[in-house]
Amino acid sequence: MEIKTAEFVKSSAVFKELPPPNYPEYGFVGRSNVGKSSLINRLCNRKSLAKTSSTPGKTQLINHFVIDESWYMADLPGYGYARVSKKKREGFSGMILDYVTKRENLLTVFVLVDSRIKPQKIDLEFIEFLGVQGVPFTIVFTKIDKPTQKEYSQNQRAFKQALRAQWEELPPMMHTSSITGKGVPALLDYIEATNPLFTR
Repeated sequence: MEIKTAEFVKSSAVFKELPPPNYPEYGFVGRSNVGKSSLINRLCNRKSLAKTSSTPGKTQLINHFVIDESWYMADLPGYGYARVSKKKREGFSGMILDYVTKRENLLTVFVLVDSRIKPQKIDLEFIEFLGVQGVPFTIVFTKIDKPTQKEYSQNQRAFKQALRAQWEELPPMMHTSSITGKGVPALLDYIEATNPLFTR
């Protein structure tokens, strides 16, 4: 699949402000500075559809985009950034948890994980939460062009080992780079194959 049109719909601060659930939807979420906005822009072949920033925690709302007038892409707030106030962190957490558990047209949550670093507790806890709640999700490793092959392999092994402490069968995983485009076609093909599961 190749995205032809991508249009911003709205930003929402609370669940009740989300756009009507009339299209299949995919949520993108991860720790702040995981490369979420860059990946969304690469998927859509746009430079600034999702706002990127050198300051982690810039996305503080749920931003919806309608893709090819047939499905939604939702850019969720980053979680776990220490410089955001405790009150705001709690608000973001509530917003994200409401979204992933209540959004009726949500087909998959793409949990973005930075391939350059070792497994992070907050990522593992969020993945476990999705599993317990029965929320469909796929782990998407980002920035795979950044680490050396040895670092990448080590981090992958460590992440899978950490997951096996919680999971009998490992969740689905993808590997992407917003710079080289690696993994982007596979992610888009997954969405194309999953869209027909949506029923009004």
